[in-house]
Amino acid sequence: MIEGLWTTLKSFFSKPVTISYPEEKRPVRVRFKGRHTLKRYDNGLEKCIGCALCAAACPADAIFVEAAENTDAARYSPGERYASTYEINMLRCIFCGFCEDACPTEDIVLGDNYELSFVDRAASIYTKDLLLEPVAEGGQLTPQETPPGVFTRSVPAMQDPSD
Repeated sequence: MIEGLWTTLKSFFSKPVTISYPEEKRPVRVRFKGRHTLKRYDNGLEKCIGCALCAAACPADAIFVEAAENTDAARYSPGERYASTYEINMLRCIFCGFCEDACPTEDIVLGDNYELSFVDRAASIYTKDLLLEPVAEGGQLTPQETPPGVFTRSVPAMQDPSD
């Protein structure tokens, strides 16, 4: 009984472990996976090419991607296609990071924002507008008008390794 009282008295005078959350926020760990962000290039074009590999890799089936073709009059990404619809259902997402690993253009990134709250189910579906990062200084919003043939891809000829 005296040991229990002694333990109580020791903890009574020690510094509390809890923090006042809204006023004081602890930094997150390096490997923390929080809210998703869709990245842009420096010129403002979106990195997402609409390949839907992130949706295929998602074990919770939380991602929906619908692709459309880029044109010279309205260019959203440097490739032939872009994601016309990109949605993540945050109620389904388990923040595993498989979408981040599957993306060939390193477009989707799980950041450090953990403050997610919803008042209804519709608010839990994050659309492309909510996920896209702001345009960098000197960049332009999408869609951009580009001269014909600027973003055409050409595969370089393979060189002989003996050269």
